Amino acid sequence: MAFAFTEEQEQFRDIVARFLRDTSPTVEVRRLMETDAGFDAAVWDRLNRELGLSAVHIPEAFGGQGFSFVELGIVCEEMGRALLCAPYFSSAVLGADAILQAGSPDRKAELLPSLATGERRGALAVTEPAGGWGTGAVETVARRNGAAYRIDGAKSFVIDGHTADLIVVVAREPGSVGQEGISFFTVAGDAAGLDRQLLDTVDPTRKMARLTFRNVPAEPLGEPGAGAPALERILVGAVTALASEMVGGAQQMLDSAIDYTKLRMQFGRPIGSFQAVKHKCADMLLEVELAKSAAYQAASAVADGAADAPALASLAKAAASDTYLRAAADCIQLHGGIGFTWDNDTHLWFKRAKSSEVLFGDATHHRERMLEHWPE
Repeated sequence: MAFAFTEEQEQFRDIVARFLRDTSPTVEVRRLMETDAGFDAAVWDRLNRELGLSAVHIPEAFGGQGFSFVELGIVCEEMGRALLCAPYFSSAVLGADAILQAGSPDRKAELLPSLATGERRGALAVTEPAGGWGTGAVETVARRNGAAYRIDGAKSFVIDGHTADLIVVVAREPGSVGQEGISFFTVAGDAAGLDRQLLDTVDPTRKMARLTFRNVPAEPLGEPGAGAPALERILVGAVTALASEMVGGAQQMLDSAIDYTKLRMQFGRPIGSFQAVKHKCADMLLEVELAKSAAYQAASAVADGAADAPALASLAKAAASDTYLRAAADCIQLHGGIGFTWDNDTHLWFKRAKSSEVLFGDATHHRERMLEHWPE
């Protein structure tokens, strides 16, 4: 199947890329990754006020721009290339899509407009402390007391969970197992009984938190007990957007490697003129282009609601996981002795590649899912 972006989509990409070049230089990335919040509130405001990026795939009826996952993928790809430190993936991707997929019409109308403007920052709490994120892995319990609900349990690796204003929590009914009893709830970031702990992770450019719920008041997002299908759709969208972000980072590693091999001199000539280096760069280019094709096709399938979207999403995540990490490692190698030093910026993308590799499942996991979900 042939795939190409429209002229308007390419122009949109250029606008986003220019904005990120201005607001996310590596010196700013290094500054923000040392902070607990992990983002600049002024840049977050500009990102939404000037470009409206948090509203990209939110329907116009809820205050959004009404574009599809294809345009969302473009934004994520450029943010991955720039290594933007901001709660975009947690709020505009995970939080907003969770509400879109699992929320009732009234709750969507209540919550999405403020997420679209960036006034409210959301997060999705799905991963259990043991590392599971599928329906069968959910252990956090939501108990009903009259018309109210209370949540007990813990969630780990919640992206930007320590700063989010609104947390979408996946929990289950007491005594339920498997896909039964899965529900979505919203919890205020400052709710009583909620403890939020910033985690020390390999990638300081993407902040993650552990959330502990002790009798925390929560509001149902959709129909209680019927959230399993929505969770599956949310995870498909999550890995699709993450694959787009990862191929953006892989492209940056390829560009960085090529730029350096053109400048670094050895034996009186650029090292990029040596055949072995040319072969290495050619292999990187091939892998990056293949991973980008998989990511673009997955985004298109999710946007169209295609039956093969789950399989294509897993294919894209597997390809992006392998490609991003190899591209970062090859970039470090081509930089030679300076490549693995703190002063060189390449390690920032390497750490993001490593953390993204296992986020929502590694390549092996998604190859298995691809085979399970491939349409007959």
